[in-house]
Amino acid sequence: MKQEMLINVSQPEECRIAIMEDGVLEELYVERTSQDNLVGNIYKGRIVNIEPSIQAAFVDFGVGRNGFLHISDVEPQYYRQGGLDPDKAFDVEPPARGAEPARAAEAEDAQAGARSATKRRPRLGDRPRVKPPIQDILKRGDEVLVQVIKEGFGTKGPTLSTYISIPGRYLVLMPPLGRVGISKKIDDEHDRRVLRDIMLDLKPPKGVGFVVRTAGTERTKSEMARDMAYLLRLWKSIVRRMRKYSAPIDIYQESDMIIRTIRDMFTEDVGRILIDEPAAYERAREFLELVMPKYAPRLQLYEGKEPLFHRYGLEDEIGKMYQRKVPLKGGGSIVIDQTEALVAIDVNSGSFRTEKSAEENAYQMNLIAAKEIARQLRLRDLGGVIVNDFIDMRKEKYRRGVEKALHDAMKRDRARTKILRTSPFGLIEMTRQRIRPSLRKSIFRDCPTCTGTGMVKTAESMAIEVMRTLQLSATRDDVTRLNITVHDEVATWINNRKRREITQFEDATHIQLHVDGKDGVSPEHLVFEAWDSTGRTVRFP
Repeated sequence: MKQEMLINVSQPEECRIAIMEDGVLEELYVERTSQDNLVGNIYKGRIVNIEPSIQAAFVDFGVGRNGFLHISDVEPQYYRQGGLDPDKAFDVEPPARGAEPARAAEAEDAQAGARSATKRRPRLGDRPRVKPPIQDILKRGDEVLVQVIKEGFGTKGPTLSTYISIPGRYLVLMPPLGRVGISKKIDDEHDRRVLRDIMLDLKPPKGVGFVVRTAGTERTKSEMARDMAYLLRLWKSIVRRMRKYSAPIDIYQESDMIIRTIRDMFTEDVGRILIDEPAAYERAREFLELVMPKYAPRLQLYEGKEPLFHRYGLEDEIGKMYQRKVPLKGGGSIVIDQTEALVAIDVNSGSFRTEKSAEENAYQMNLIAAKEIARQLRLRDLGGVIVNDFIDMRKEKYRRGVEKALHDAMKRDRARTKILRTSPFGLIEMTRQRIRPSLRKSIFRDCPTCTGTGMVKTAESMAIEVMRTLQLSATRDDVTRLNITVHDEVATWINNRKRREITQFEDATHIQLHVDGKDGVSPEHLVFEAWDSTGRTVRFP
């Protein structure tokens, strides 16, 4: 499987990273300088409000919007120590001579770094089973060390956690863990045993924990030691900064998207990394030579005259990502509709046919669709509740086959997912971790004409609305002249098809009426202007 990583930063306002597999776009990451990118950042914040009814606190951490901190994201030291004590908290102690670190319980995959820390919390065995109420743990004015785990959406502020998690190349530093863990995605028992032995030999200091990432598989002891030393130096500098400054203050900022993506996504399967901007190339080269020197030759500066993404046909592929309908191989398609509460995906067979039975046709189409659904969820970065309406199949073995195909296709997704069994209605419901707004929300805004609904009223509907409003003026004695401004099509409809009603209205009310059509306005544009007998403007309707 040939993989390439293409990095486009020719426009300073936007960075785009595409991961190709055998010439097919499999993953796309887009980040703009105009948008806040706070996930993974660490801040020292101050509690500004406690809401016992929802067991949450709101934290001022210096970015203009208060963050949301739920009781489930409050680390035990805050109620063991009665709040954050900078002089006692987060100390890193060297291991006792001859002491062997405790073996870790299995930990969730830490590939998403800080973003996955919240789901690993139940693994920490040293905390009480029942947490005190948040109002007994935190008080207004208390200082807390928090990490952003989810960007704000709309009017909602960012979601915060006190479970700090800092990713390296092969390890993730997790101070609250206090032990060593192995990524759950490393399922080979021999590999797990080797990695565990390496970590035990390294004797991590007390007071911090580490999770071995999937990228740590087959790494040497010296490589793991180098990564551990880097993370420990970084953590000590974070603690020093936390103790030196009062809240609110930023303590640590996650790397830019280029470094972050290379760190998290680069594997031995990636044969080449192409970057089309010299400064970004130098930054990536320095990182690779520091962290993965033997892979540095795979980084190349693209100097072609044709833009990088055009050269590889990615602009057309990206353009298709914004369409509702996605064609499938063989003639079928999937239709993706994103709402406020969920994402609905409908599978259509279209012209897809095989020489086998209708049931087999449906099964083969659903297998193709399952793979494409997983790909589209990654590319579009869709999250939340997702409902997949596959083509109906009666045989249980076919239903299980489609479920397995969807599970297998989602394995490479870095976001956490949960997939349910097929419902009696033939639907497969699932959830996907939502970290930041989807790609569509980041690039597009709601249409000012249809306000995001995708539909506007017809000319006939607007004409009927105008005539209903005119009936109000029959009770107005102060209106003698009325001007109505609407879209050209609506004006044409009224003047041609409602001419008799307009004449009857003028005769009955003695109001002089004029309907004016205007080009270049919304189809639902409707403005009334009314005057009395003295020429003074009056309010209407």
